[in-house]
Amino acid sequence: MLLIAAAPLLLRRWPISDSAVLGLLLFWLLHTLGGRYTYSNVPYDQWAVAVTGHGISDALGLTRNGYDRLVHLAFGLLWVAPFAEAMRRHAGMGSQASVWTAFLFVGAVSAFYEIFEWLLTMLVAPGLADEYNGQQGDVWDPQKDMAIAMLGAAIAVLWVKPGSKKRQI
Repeated sequence: MLLIAAAPLLLRRWPISDSAVLGLLLFWLLHTLGGRYTYSNVPYDQWAVAVTGHGISDALGLTRNGYDRLVHLAFGLLWVAPFAEAMRRHAGMGSQASVWTAFLFVGAVSAFYEIFEWLLTMLVAPGLADEYNGQQGDVWDPQKDMAIAMLGAAIAVLWVKPGSKKRQI
């Protein structure tokens, strides 16, 4: 809510395109929904069954709630273009350097978040780490989360096409 309230001031000070704002808004909406239900408990399967009569997990062969992975993928997909645009506009970077900096930003933030999440649970409540982190029994959950974010960023880099005059963000 604070970010939405501060958005007009922030965008006046550091303007970015409407498409960049839309991408960030979509990410924050996904993130907020995950926070509302706790990521591993978002009832997307029940919603899909109610709308289509079929579950997403069954259709994709998922054995765990995959909403957290969707948000990690969305982080990579939806942050590369706005971050690259901000680097060009406000840091004076060229097109190619800004896109690759955005790609590395996604990797660094993903790693920082996973380490922060691990430290927080180990310091506050080690016995609840699996439940809080939403690992759902997967000891490789942080690595998979970082990898899926980087996959999203790689797809976004292909979409943005660094150095291309044809599709600029």
